[in-house]
Amino acid sequence: MAHRKKVRHVHEPGHLHELTFSCYRRLPLLTNDAWRERLARCLDEANREAEIELVAFVFMPEHLHLLVHLTDPARSISRYLARVKQPFSKQIKDILIRHQSHLPRDLTVRERPGKTCFRFWQEGSGFDRNLFSPVAIQASLDYIHNNPVKRGLCQRAVDWKWSSARFYLGDLPSRQDASLPWVHGLPGDALS
Repeated sequence: MAHRKKVRHVHEPGHLHELTFSCYRRLPLLTNDAWRERLARCLDEANREAEIELVAFVFMPEHLHLLVHLTDPARSISRYLARVKQPFSKQIKDILIRHQSHLPRDLTVRERPGKTCFRFWQEGSGFDRNLFSPVAIQASLDYIHNNPVKRGLCQRAVDWKWSSARFYLGDLPSRQDASLPWVHGLPGDALS
């Protein structure tokens, strides 16, 4: 049996969570705008269901970063991640099958004899760290928003549509673009 790394999710009231998870084998599967909009809707639904506020995000071609605030300390980050990933994976698999794409075959892995599984996301819960100091929170926001710039996908963070960078500059019409997930912004005392 292969060793699987376990990420321990610890929630302390008032902390923010920086979450990162990748597409299967870090393949660039998040390059389709229609799929990114579906991911945004799955995030919105999971945020409502888990009572989680999305503080910041960026969708990259092969991974994404989220900065979230749990408003109910009894909620589970693991369950939240499953609630984002599973519906999205199922929707994409259904689309691929309808369009007779080769990707369902390429993304189906054998878990054990007689059992296979479609994998849009890399197995495991990804990266999770708690943030509570204003310096760490600001560094996370900067890292998330500058990720596309560092990768050469755009010149300025606000030029990458699939990010909350424009929200923080107040550049979004009514502070929200309907194709993006709903961003609540920072909790009132996060940077003080």
